[in-house]
Order: sequence, then structure tokens, then C-alpha cells
Amino acid sequence: MEESQMRLGNDVAWLDLTRIGEDTWRVTADWCSQLTAEFAAHLTDAEVMDFAGRMLSHLDAASGASFSAAVTPGRNNPLVLKAEPVEDGYAFSVRLTPNGDDGACHLQMELDPIAIPDLREVFDALHASLVV
Repeated sequence: MEESQMRLGNDVAWLDLTRIGEDTWRVTADWCSQLTAEFAAHLTDAEVMDFAGRMLSHLDAASGASFSAAVTPGRNNPLVLKAEPVEDGYAFSVRLTPNGDDGACHLQMELDPIAIPDLREVFDALHASLVV
């Protein structure tokens, strides 16, 4: 049963992180319905909740500076988001690595800018869905 989810992007390019079971999440990315990547990732709810918290912390920072956040710092990372400030939001460079920190087998794509209030809503909902 799909319980917790984060979706970033629009109809052209988007990224999903969806809980599909205990300690199992599905990472899906799509670009123009021409290129799709989908794989299961072993992530604990605590890791994803920490990731959502770090994203919220970056969004709450008044600096408006670039930042990067990996879902699992310190071990193989299936997903890394790099954010660049654009007007009232952030544009993201997404790096997906189904085999962890594999430099040869990864997908990298960009997402159009997303307004900060919309990003807060996405990461607040993800974080709240994982609170016990």
C-alpha cells in the first residue's frame, strides 16, 4: 500500500519518491514521457523523514542560497537534489543512482523552478506522513 509520497515537477519533468512497503521506497523520474527511470530503494522511514526535515530547513533559511541534499548521507544514495534559487523558488538538478553512488550508472535531469511555498507543502506533507 502506498502511504507516503513526495512529488516534484510538472507534466514535462517530474520526480516521485513513494513508500511501497516497510523500508522500501520507489524512486520514479520522467522526462517528456520519453525517458523514465523507476527502481526500488532500501530506505528507512527515519532516513526519509530526516531528508524531508533537512529540505525544510534549507527552505526556511533566509539566505536563498544554493544547496544540496541526499536522501541517505553517509551511504549509497539513490537520490540527490541540488537546488538553485530562481526568483521566488528553486530549480532542481536531480541525480538518481539505482546502484548507490555509482558514477557510471545514473540519471541526471533538471526540474523547472518550483515556488518555495509549494516546496514547503510537499516536504511538510512527506515529513508529517512519517511521524509516528
